[in-house]
Amino acid sequence: MPSSSSSSSSSSTYAQAACGFLFLLLLLNPNFSNKATAKHTHSSSSTHHHRQRPTDAAATNPRLHSAYLALQAWKRVIYSDPSNYTSNWVGPSVCNYNGVYCTASVDDPETQVVAGIDLNHLDIAGFLPDELGLLADLALVHINSNRFCGIVPQAISNLTLLHELDLSNNRFVGPFPSPVLALPSLKFLDIRYNEFEGPLPPQLFGMGLDAIFVNNNRFTSTISSTTLNGTGASVLVFANNRFNGCLPPTISQFADTLEELLLVNSSLQGCLPPEVGYLYKLRLLDVSRNRLVGPVPYSLAGLAHLEVLNLGHNLMTGIVPDGVCVLPRLDNFTFSYNFFCDEEGACVNLTSRGVRFDDRRNCLPEKPLQRSKELCDIVAEHPVDCGQRCTGGNAAGFVDGGAFAPFLAPAVAPGPT
Repeated sequence: MPSSSSSSSSSSTYAQAACGFLFLLLLLNPNFSNKATAKHTHSSSSTHHHRQRPTDAAATNPRLHSAYLALQAWKRVIYSDPSNYTSNWVGPSVCNYNGVYCTASVDDPETQVVAGIDLNHLDIAGFLPDELGLLADLALVHINSNRFCGIVPQAISNLTLLHELDLSNNRFVGPFPSPVLALPSLKFLDIRYNEFEGPLPPQLFGMGLDAIFVNNNRFTSTISSTTLNGTGASVLVFANNRFNGCLPPTISQFADTLEELLLVNSSLQGCLPPEVGYLYKLRLLDVSRNRLVGPVPYSLAGLAHLEVLNLGHNLMTGIVPDGVCVLPRLDNFTFSYNFFCDEEGACVNLTSRGVRFDDRRNCLPEKPLQRSKELCDIVAEHPVDCGQRCTGGNAAGFVDGGAFAPFLAPAVAPGPT
């Protein structure tokens, strides 16, 4: 049984894009520390190595003084720092602080400013103070894999130059952090593995973000044309929340940019819309562990760049179409735990094409490890009508006779780990 590469692939895309932005900073600001780039692109273990920093000649300029006030306020609300990484956050020379990176200001090349903070993977405990709003020149904030908690402060909205915000794998709570919506330069947002709850604001998808990671929280939005109505993103990861609804036709608005779409365990219902096949740049599509019904849209045969397709653990029926199985770049195809009754052409022998696959627990004749004939016959007697409008995300409304009723218990999203 093949293992899904969904999460690692998305993380790789995010990291590559982040490194690309840092390279752009180097081009625009030759004084930006080369060691800062090395720090960003290597593991956190390298953060303890000795490195040169920009000089402190301008340590008393007003913008660095504001940064000093902000970082001292932050240090006061750091309650645990197992590696003593912030122990040198002392005195006004903030460009010498561990994890703090300075460069020439965008609007004044003669003025040094704090442009980046990277505290990834340090197991630091504390919270974010309002004074972080004083760091108005920040382009990067990466604090993933720590124990920061509480509410994201409203003052974050002052960071108008912020390009990347990574708060993932912490203990933040409350509704979606609304200050994020006021960040005009933001392109990468990663808030996965926290305890955020409530609806996702529709404005999120109109910000022109390139990557949106909101998986493994407690969001409860209804996925609809109102929420998925933006353009510009190359990566959308919504997995393991408490959503509901149907994937809307408006997903096609992401056609010119979207490369990875992950909606694992998101309580999606209804049929997979043919508009998914318009996402011609897709490399990864994972809609597993939902309550999707109906057939595989033939339009998926147009996804020439698709490498990973996971339809597993749904309620889908019909045939597995040859057009999907012969996709030129397909490497991993999972369609187990559905009710597919037949396979076309190359789908019968994916091994001969070098495609890793999982076809267990379907209704495929002469294949091992399938569902019982009795169950398959019951499902076959109650076809799905994908022509119906999705109302409130009720998959049962697509099924005549409720044949899927035993399988429609609400899915439970696993909590952050």
